[in-house]
Amino acid sequence: MGRLNGKVAVVTGAAVGIGAYYARALAAEGASVVVSDIADPGTVVAQIRAAGGQASGIRSDVSSWEACQAMVQQAIGDFGRIDIMVANAGIYSQLKRARILDLEQEDWDRVMTVNARGVFFCAKAAVKEMMAAGSGKIITISSTTVATGVPDLTHYVASKGAVEAFTRCLARELAGTGINVNAIAPGLTMSENVEANRAVLSATIAAQHRARCVQRDQTPEDLVGALLFLASSDSDFISGQTLTVDGGIVLH
Repeated sequence: MGRLNGKVAVVTGAAVGIGAYYARALAAEGASVVVSDIADPGTVVAQIRAAGGQASGIRSDVSSWEACQAMVQQAIGDFGRIDIMVANAGIYSQLKRARILDLEQEDWDRVMTVNARGVFFCAKAAVKEMMAAGSGKIITISSTTVATGVPDLTHYVASKGAVEAFTRCLARELAGTGINVNAIAPGLTMSENVEANRAVLSATIAAQHRARCVQRDQTPEDLVGALLFLASSDSDFISGQTLTVDGGIVLH
């Protein structure tokens, strides 16, 4: 028996990378999963079904309110409810790094539209249904860069700072509804896109290893335990928190 038997989850940005690991892990614990992404979610849906799980896919752009409503309605139409919203979709690996004097408004707005507004839309779309059910788990994805600060990535770090602040505010706002709202803050994780740029990032990766208490690469699998904890009843008395998963760089 999985920890999430009978639950229904939506995971955004789940066609590839860390989001795909999240979707497969939730399904392995018994949840029915809507795999949402701007890219084709079919491969991950097929993987979940091949492993004996239940999943459906939808192509969605989280910067669109109508698209976020559609993904929640698909969860209800396909599986009867929504219990877990994992607002994972975001822009990182394809970001153009720039110092503040060279950072263009278009790049700033693009990151904020997906990383911050997308989380707002995902949560808003899920909350109404969760409130009617009297329970739910909303999981947002922040970053340890909020705590450390990273030059040339001001737009990304600011967007993730907004996610953390939103998570705290929403947790307060939903007090008494049975809905828990928490964030995961990963360190630099060797997803496919990051791994493909290992040579370019070699100095950064080496510095991360030295700074960690657990001195090795961080992999997507390292984030699964935190996700399942926050998605399950194990975290029913936890809300408004950011769980740092970075091998022990940020200590608090």
